[in-house]
Order: sequence, then structure tokens, then C-alpha cells
Amino acid sequence: MGDVRVSIEGKTKKYNAGTRIKDIAEEYSHLYKYDIIAAIRNGKVTELNKRIETDCKLSFITTDTVIGNSIYIRGLSMLMLKAMYNVAGHDNVDKVAIEATIGNAYYCEFEGKAELNDELLEKVSEKMHEYVSSDIKFKKMSMSTDDAVKMFAEIGMRDKEKLFTFRRASRVNVYELNGFYDYYYGAMPASTGILKYFELKMYGDGFVFIVPDRKEASVIKPFVGSPKFYSVLKESNEWAKSLNIETVGALNEAIADGRIQDVIMIQEALHEKRIGDIAASIARKDGMKFVMIAGPSSSGKTTFSHRLSVQLSTLGLTPHPIPVDDYFMNRCDTPLNEDGSYNFECLEAIDVELFNRDMTALLNGEEVELPSFNFITGEREYKGRRKRLGKDDILVIEGIHGLNDKLSYSLPRDSKFKIYISALTQLNIDEHNRIPTTDGRLLRRIVRDARTRGADATKTIGMWQSVRNGEDKYIFPFQEEADAMFNSVLIYELSVLKQYAEPLLFKVDRNSPEYVEAKRLLKFLDYFLGVSSENIAYNSILREFVGKSVFPV
Repeated sequence: MGDVRVSIEGKTKKYNAGTRIKDIAEEYSHLYKYDIIAAIRNGKVTELNKRIETDCKLSFITTDTVIGNSIYIRGLSMLMLKAMYNVAGHDNVDKVAIEATIGNAYYCEFEGKAELNDELLEKVSEKMHEYVSSDIKFKKMSMSTDDAVKMFAEIGMRDKEKLFTFRRASRVNVYELNGFYDYYYGAMPASTGILKYFELKMYGDGFVFIVPDRKEASVIKPFVGSPKFYSVLKESNEWAKSLNIETVGALNEAIADGRIQDVIMIQEALHEKRIGDIAASIARKDGMKFVMIAGPSSSGKTTFSHRLSVQLSTLGLTPHPIPVDDYFMNRCDTPLNEDGSYNFECLEAIDVELFNRDMTALLNGEEVELPSFNFITGEREYKGRRKRLGKDDILVIEGIHGLNDKLSYSLPRDSKFKIYISALTQLNIDEHNRIPTTDGRLLRRIVRDARTRGADATKTIGMWQSVRNGEDKYIFPFQEEADAMFNSVLIYELSVLKQYAEPLLFKVDRNSPEYVEAKRLLKFLDYFLGVSSENIAYNSILREFVGKSVFPV
């Protein structure tokens, strides 16, 4: 068959043509702390069951990486579903939908004749461990899109049938696991033997499957529920059900049928109603002077704060927006990361003492000159912006540390109303392929950075993991402290963002480290039919990212 030359870790070695990547990975497994689950071959994520036929450059993906963790979860999802259908009986399962992440777990909803309870989950878990011990191969099959539509219709997976009806490609890849067929967006593990770590647990109206911590990929940490976050998840899912749009296939169908404008108007109305409800809750509380708004990057905090201010005004209050960013430390005093770059995410990047001094003075009825931060010079400036709180005045404070009481330690708790802005998509690709919240926020950020900062997609993707690390440390741990939560995602938004993001992603150089992620996002956007932004309201949260907002965002 001849030899091929494979470059690994800077060294080149010869292998027989046709050698499986999995066999090569086993040679190098002792060099890694965690399991190798996939590889990158010539810049493209590649499954271990693939064979080497030509000279190439190879690197390995382990389960403690972002990509490796995603592959692990996809494999575990299919493993769980096969076990669920086997234990409960295919005729007794109408639907198992993987809805969202809650902490270190994935929340799922179950519909069918079988009763979902602890006993069923225990049997499913036992069956999953049995499959892990058997090390069953994930078999990848290429079939025509028409055949895939027919097959999924026959086995009752209508969501996938609808998804592939709008698929542009003539062929699709379907996975088979010992007689169980399913479709997954992204690479899969070679076999079930690697999927050793998981737990199943009843939660809310469904159940969760708990996955390993990404940074400690062989550890299952205790699951801690998030009641308020779960409540927002349920509300968002109900919105999707009321619109009859729970999957990308259903969204594409609405677009193709000419119903998308109705969907847009209903979604915007739901947002406005929810913002109005939050404003009413604030107005009912005596002594409320500070609205503290926090949320992860690209969650739409700025537009939300303006729309909330409008609603507060209709209730007789006089809102005044104050960005916490105006209290940044001068650049020379900003903390540094280990690599010497500025750490703008940590609480220490904020002049907390000055913030509390000013806010306490305002609460006491004193007049205060508020600062503005000059992001070009990196200096705090004073431009005569003076403020005194009257009887009906209320400050709307927006910043990533808003829910952390260490930011506003001097202010009485009963003077603060805390709001957490999430960006929890209620849309899934199909019932078994959820859309990560971070994907939607990253696409929002790519589009906005290009429009407002002249930053290309390569730069935004390159810094995204650092942004996420900051969110994990400084935002998500405080979300349950909120008095109210607002989900800023619009069910149609990815079809709009597609038009703006695709040209930016196509410009990412294939030789850059960000190319793999850009390629993945392009494949993801290919599922969506496009929608013009022309008819979107100018106060929509989406306008914060695509432009032409009526607010200064």
C-alpha cells in the first residue's frame, strides 16, 4: 500500500497508508493526562476512525479541551438515547429532547408512555455502562439527503426529517450505534469505551445527564440546580412551543411559508411584555434606587437597560443609566493576566471604592459629579456630569459585576434590584442537537465587533475563550442572586445574523488557529435559511449587533 509521512508534535514518522488515526493516537496516549478523543488533520477536526491515506500534519484533541469536551458530550448523548430507547422500549418513547446546559449537566425533557422516574434512569444508566464496557463503535455512514429524510420519517424522528428537508447538501452523515441511528452536528468519538464518566438525575419536569468538568475531564462534580435559571428555560421553551418553532427545521419552514414576519413581531412583543413586567416589579418596591444589571458578553445588556428605562418612565420613575465601565481603574492601575495582558474582567479592574463612595452619596441625597472613562487614553475623566437623586429617580447600572455584592457593598440590599440577562436560545438544531448558548453570543459578538470596532472574526474568535473564562469566574456564579432574569435571545435571530457573519467567517485564514472554529460556525449557519434585517424593530436587542438601533449602543 506504500508509506505516508505524518508530522506529529514537530516530528515526522512513516506509517502504512490506511493506518487508522486511532492506532496512531494510542502510541501517543501516554503523553497526555486525559483521553484522546479526536485529532486535527491538516487544520480540520477528524474522527479517530478515519484512516491516513496521504502525507499530513496531525495533532490530538483530548477530552479536557473545548472541542474534545463537545465531542464527548455528543457521544454521550447518543449513548444515553440508545440506552433510553432500549430500556423504555421504542414504542414507549415519543421524544427525548436535549434542551440546555444547567451548570455541569444537560437538561432533557421526556415524552412517552413510559414513566420517567428514578428507577427508569437507574436502569438507563446501567445500560449505558454496559455499552461503555462493550466499547461499541460509532459507525459513520454517508447517505443521500433524500434517503436520510425517508429514514428519519420511518423511525419517527420528525425533527430530523424537517431539518433535512431544507438541507442544501446532497449527502449527509448519519451515525449508527449497534442498530440505533441518529444524526449529530460535529465529530463523534471512535467508540463508547471512552465515555466512562456521567450520571443521570431527575430534575424539574425532566432529567439531567451530568458530564465531567472540562478542566478535570475524569471528575463528575456534584450537580447543583439553578431554580431561577430553570424557570427562564421553561418560559423560553413555552414561547417556542407557542410559536410551534422548537427546532431549526421548524424555523426554516416558517420562513419558507412566509410566516417569519409574524414570528418576528410576536417575539418582539413577548420581549416587551417581559421587560414591562420587570419594570412593574421594580416600581412596586419602596425605596428602590439602584437597578443592577449583569450578564455575559453579547447578552444585550445595553439595549435591555435602555428599554427597561423606557418602561420605568411609563410608570412615573426617572431612570438614569450608569455604566460600571465608567469606573474602570486608570489603565496604568489595571491588573494584568499571567501573560502580561490587561485583565478587564476581574472586579479589581473597577475602582470599587470610588463607585461605592459616589453611590452612597447619591443615596444620601448629595450631588455627585460622575466620571466617564476614555477608552482611547485609558483614563477616567470628569466632564461636569453632575447628578442628585430626587424622589422618583432611579439609577440603572449595567456591568458584568452587577450581581456581585462586593461591587456595591456599601448599598443596602433593599435599595438594589438585581437583573440577570441571559442569552438562552430556545431553538435546537433538532431534538438531539442543541445550540450552545455560547455559539449565539459569539456570532453576535463577531458581527458587532466588525461593525463597531473594526475587529475581524479572527480576533474575536481568538479572544473568546478568555472572555468565557471571565464569565465562568465573575458572572455565572452570581446568576441565582438575581431578583429577575431576562432571556434576550430572539428565536429568529440566527437567520438574520447569518447574513452578516458568513462573509466575516469566510475571511478567516485557513492557516490561523481560529480557522477550525470559523469552519465549524460556517457549517452551523448552513442549517439556516436567511432572513433580512429590514423589518426588525429599531429598538430590538438584535439591533445592538447588526446596527441601526435607536439607542446609543
